[in-house]
Amino acid sequence: MNIRLSAVVACLAAGALAMPALALDFPARKPGLWEIRTGDGSGGKDAAAGHTMQQCIDAASDKALRDMGQGMGKDLCSKQELSSDGGKLVMDSVCKIGNTVATSHAVMSGDFGTAYRMESKSSYSPPLMGRAEGHSVMEAKWIGPCKADQKPGDMVMPNGMKMNVLDMAKNRPKRP
Repeated sequence: MNIRLSAVVACLAAGALAMPALALDFPARKPGLWEIRTGDGSGGKDAAAGHTMQQCIDAASDKALRDMGQGMGKDLCSKQELSSDGGKLVMDSVCKIGNTVATSHAVMSGDFGTAYRMESKSSYSPPLMGRAEGHSVMEAKWIGPCKADQKPGDMVMPNGMKMNVLDMAKNRPKRP
């Protein structure tokens, strides 16, 4: 998976955490610098060692990212159900990605103040990029305050490239 696609997947994963919860709300993340590891889920508990990025957030940018996820969900998903099961958040969704319908089941755990983990399993019909199924793991941990040269919304990708997802969202063309 190339870096640009990894960024999109990471943003979608972050957005998945931000989907509207109806009667159940997602906990806000602690402001500061988060390290986010993503992987394909093939290696068991430590599968999230595939790609590592960092994200700087404050309360406003965390909310903005949740709102972006909510917007993507309204545009792409015909089903989004969120429930709580033994202290874990469980989300089931059916979303259209291009010509493909993705049916996903995700389980999120953690306190969102120091760390959280999301495991998801998806099926794709027709296959997406040659894959009929996928399993992914995302692990995030709070590592401290944002660095002096960072502002809320900044993401540092695995290759060292820095981008601000909030600025990117402001500059994208509006959909009709």
